[in-house]
Amino acid sequence: MSAAHEYGLDEQYGQCEWPRPPQGGWTADDLDRLPNLPPHTELIDGSLVLVSPQAAFHARVMKLLQIALANQAPVESEVLPEMSIRLDEKNQLEPDVLVTRAYEFLDAYQTWYGPQQILLAVEVVSPDSKERDREVKPRKYAGVGIPHFWRVEEDGGLPIVYVYELDPAAKAYQPTGIYHDKLRLTVPFPIEIDLTAINRRRP
Repeated sequence: MSAAHEYGLDEQYGQCEWPRPPQGGWTADDLDRLPNLPPHTELIDGSLVLVSPQAAFHARVMKLLQIALANQAPVESEVLPEMSIRLDEKNQLEPDVLVTRAYEFLDAYQTWYGPQQILLAVEVVSPDSKERDREVKPRKYAGVGIPHFWRVEEDGGLPIVYVYELDPAAKAYQPTGIYHDKLRLTVPFPIEIDLTAINRRRP
């Protein structure tokens, strides 16, 4: 039996059927084995989550933040877009941008980080991801101890950044600020970002 048939992905006339989940749901290991999954598929509580095509605002915010963070993060850290974090067997999420702790570099063929390796996770909210980005993902990131989380929303074509820091005792994020035009922080490292630069071709 082929892997495609085993996972309910038989091909007919160039098209694929949707995956049929096994009893108990998918596991994080399945994400590396399932054929023909769309790019950026996530796993939440054993269910596959497929994302919609990326809007221009979303792509521009990711570019702005990735460049700024890469220029200002500690040299021992790594800044990556759309890289997975394996939280546990049933949850593997893909923040829009992440910053690793010092010296946490992956093997060239590794497809995910562990949560203990992450310093900051950033989610840019899209129309189809509001509940996940505002409620589900921050709760799960906090539950595994990721110390910093940013949520980015759109207002009039410009980003608003909501900044959170982990309360380790409560295993929950506490809001520390809302930033409209300029993001200026001292943690997790000194950083300053002109959020109005989103529409410049070279931020």
